[in-house]
Amino acid sequence: MSTHEQSAAGAGVPAVVAVVGGGTMGAGIVQQFLTAGADVVLVEATAEAAGAGRARVAAGLEGARSRGRIDAEPAAYLARLRTVTDTAAIPADTGLVVEAVPERPELKIAVLTAAEAAVGEEAVLASNTSSLSVTELAAALQRPHRFLGTHFFNPVPASKLVEIVVAPGTDPAVLESVRGWVGALGKTEIAVRDAPGFATSRLGVTLGLEAIRMVEEEVASPADIDTAMELGYRHPMGPLRLTDLVGLDVRLAIAEHLASELGDRFAPPELLRRMVAEGKLGKKTGQGFHTWDEGE
Repeated sequence: MSTHEQSAAGAGVPAVVAVVGGGTMGAGIVQQFLTAGADVVLVEATAEAAGAGRARVAAGLEGARSRGRIDAEPAAYLARLRTVTDTAAIPADTGLVVEAVPERPELKIAVLTAAEAAVGEEAVLASNTSSLSVTELAAALQRPHRFLGTHFFNPVPASKLVEIVVAPGTDPAVLESVRGWVGALGKTEIAVRDAPGFATSRLGVTLGLEAIRMVEEEVASPADIDTAMELGYRHPMGPLRLTDLVGLDVRLAIAEHLASELGDRFAPPELLRRMVAEGKLGKKTGQGFHTWDEGE
């Protein structure tokens, strides 16, 4: 482990962190690093999108403050957040770049290669992908040994887990640094080998797809299926409510990817395809397997 890495791992999170993508997941990741003490640069494609991302972070901090999870006023954290609209504007001294853009390989590769060109050779690059091969993403980089997957979970501030996905070429020292940073965020990490669906998506999608098939076959209502798993198996959230939270379109894309890699057992149910076609995407549209109020 280099001196730089020992210092970063021992002191907490990197002093400067960049997050590319200010959607629900990206904003949550930004919030986590701000509250852990980092200066954060949020990269979005347009000024409007950057403003919306900042607003999501602000709302998350307000919620954390109201629940007593942070001591300072949100403005104190937001003072350490800067937004830019060009990946090339990421500071050269950034210690960690987390890519949190939609699950499209070509988009992620474009973001990661641009970020790699902006930062120093010691910076760690990470993808928040929940299903794409980090080995394939790494192959597009000049320094693949400085890259791995950091799969955060939604909602990021409340979730206790980060799944670290290790490619064959990932430097073990990078893995150890990221383990330390995850711990400094107050979360638990697991490290998995790069494989289709990793550990969490593969198991979570299996359960979610079977729950959707049960609704399709009228075995039980979505509410009752979720209650069965929450009370019978102590899951904090039922598989259909979780599907709504993740987004039915996102779950469909992941299922299609896993089906192409692992076979028909991950083939998406027709009900899932139909609901996505009808625009019933879950919480973000207000209707999925459950109806969502705007304030939820």
